[in-house]
Amino acid sequence: MTKRIAVINDLSGFGRCSLTAAISVIAAMGVQPCPLPTAILSAQTGYSSYFYDDYTDKMGNIRKEWEKMGVSFDGIYTGFLSGSRQIGKAMEFLDAFYKKDSGFLLVDPVMGDNGQRFSIFSSEFQAEMKQLVSRADIITPNLTELCLLAGVDPETVVKRPEEKGIPEDEKQIIHTVEELARSIMKTGPREVIVTGIRFADSADGKEKMGNLIVTKDGARLFSQPFMGESYSGTGDLFASVIAGGKARGDSLEEDTELAGEMIVRAIRDSVRESIPRDEGVEYEKYLPMLQNISL
Repeated sequence: MTKRIAVINDLSGFGRCSLTAAISVIAAMGVQPCPLPTAILSAQTGYSSYFYDDYTDKMGNIRKEWEKMGVSFDGIYTGFLSGSRQIGKAMEFLDAFYKKDSGFLLVDPVMGDNGQRFSIFSSEFQAEMKQLVSRADIITPNLTELCLLAGVDPETVVKRPEEKGIPEDEKQIIHTVEELARSIMKTGPREVIVTGIRFADSADGKEKMGNLIVTKDGARLFSQPFMGESYSGTGDLFASVIAGGKARGDSLEEDTELAGEMIVRAIRDSVRESIPRDEGVEYEKYLPMLQNISL
């Protein structure tokens, strides 16, 4: 029987992010994505203008109908949550459907980037996101979100894009990020993958973008050349690959490497074609990379 993941996230018509990314990626991996929208948007919030329809009061109705159907999930994956009430709705969903012995919970704790918490989120929201993360098996924060979860000021750790100079080398960044990840793992997830870490390669000084896996057994960095640009939705693409791979039984290392390779190829194409950042990367042609040929 096909594996099934409940995906709690927003749906944006433009931006190649959130449920658009999750549905296409997870389906390409041979896993059924079951979307539970947190909001419907004409375009992701990076655009100068967009329509936004909040789904907080409808999330419970969907959950109740799924309960009536008697369905179950091999995994649950949460992404963008607009506020404290939506975290509460996600918690209610977990109470109904999350079974730790037969499924997993992946939380992508969307809260900030580039050293700052997003302005739409309060300190109360940050505290409640920590509670959601404490229930997760695996989380996929970027470096800013990792700092927020660990109670560390991101500005003391994260190099902003506008800052000049070469980022720290991989040994230093691995040590810093691993310590922060392990502080979170004491009261929550067993596996942490920190995404989008920029650093200078100690061998040749070239800038790279890395994803660091931290588990009880150690830490391992997977990196690709930095293409000079960042794009909307790449974190969603990454987390979706990890969720799909988790459902079909892949190793964490295998899927981290796979996601990184797909995303860097898509970024390379998007930079070459001068695709605006808010449109997201042109990843669609690379979805066949995600197929498990043993199926």
